[in-house]
Amino acid sequence: MDLKLNDRYYMQKALQEAELGFTKGEVPVGAIIVVKDRIIARAHNLTEQLVDVTAHAEMQAITAAENFLGGKYLMGCTLYVSLEPCQMCAGALYWSQISRIVFGAYDPKRGYSVINGRLHPKTLVTGGLMAEESSDLLNRFFNERRGN
Repeated sequence: MDLKLNDRYYMQKALQEAELGFTKGEVPVGAIIVVKDRIIARAHNLTEQLVDVTAHAEMQAITAAENFLGGKYLMGCTLYVSLEPCQMCAGALYWSQISRIVFGAYDPKRGYSVINGRLHPKTLVTGGLMAEESSDLLNRFFNERRGN
C-alpha cells in the first residue's frame, strides 16, 4: 500500500478513536500506534473519565503499545494522532524513541512545536494530515460544550 494511502487509512482509525472520546464527553483526540502494518494500540482522551490531566490519548496509546511489545521503546512504530501532541506527550514520545509521528490538526496554543517542545532526534514527523476533519470534530465538541 502507498505510504500516503496507508497514512490516511490509519489517521481515519485515529479519528474514529477521537469520535469515541467525543461520545464520552472527552475532548475528541484519538491515537493509534502501528508497527509493521499492525495496530497495536488504540486510545482516546480519558482525562474526564479518569479525573487525570495526564490521561491524554497519546499517553494511553504509549502505555498500551509498550505493554503489547513488552518493552519501553517504540522504535519501528508510528503514532497516528488527530491533534498535534502537547509538551507532556512530546516528552513521553521522546523517551519512548518512537520512530514516526503523524498528526492531524496543529494545536496553535498548546502544541509541542509552538512551545519549542522536543522529540527524539530520530523521530520523523508529518503534521496536518486530515487536519480539517480533526479540526471540525474539535470545533463541534467545543461549540456543543459552549452551547453554540
